[in-house]
Amino acid sequence: MDPNKQKEEFQHAYLCALAAQAGLNRGEFRVDDDSVDVTFQTKGYVGTLVRNPAIQLQMKCTSQNLINKGVIKFPLSRKNYDDLRGKNVAVPRYLAVLIVPNVTDQWISHRKKHMALNNCCYWVSLRDAPATENSSTITVDVPLRQKLTTDVLRQMMDAASRLEGL
Repeated sequence: MDPNKQKEEFQHAYLCALAAQAGLNRGEFRVDDDSVDVTFQTKGYVGTLVRNPAIQLQMKCTSQNLINKGVIKFPLSRKNYDDLRGKNVAVPRYLAVLIVPNVTDQWISHRKKHMALNNCCYWVSLRDAPATENSSTITVDVPLRQKLTTDVLRQMMDAASRLEGL
């Protein structure tokens, strides 16, 4: 399999595991023409503005060393940047960047009683990001303090139920 497709599949599995633990329903679009790879939705939230909130993620996976001074300096296409920024969307959108080792055998550790995914995924909201004059890519700072976890997915969903984004 092409290494980039492997990364894509691995990040998909990583997010599926987080969503399953968080109790979120996952949906995917066959065509990624709006920079959305996955949508998470849940039901409930009685007493909030939105009864069945949803969030959307653009997923990226890299084995490049892009970390500098506490952030991932991620090169994002201008199209993805423009699609993810702004408040004029019905569903809050986030960029998720998974950092994996260069060697695929190190992505997962198999133990006697468990297996572990040896990677971390980070997120950023471009909701308030400014317009750019860049024509092809823009470097986005993804803070290492913003690890994408089960609790963070739940917080994103809570914010969406209040018609907010993180």
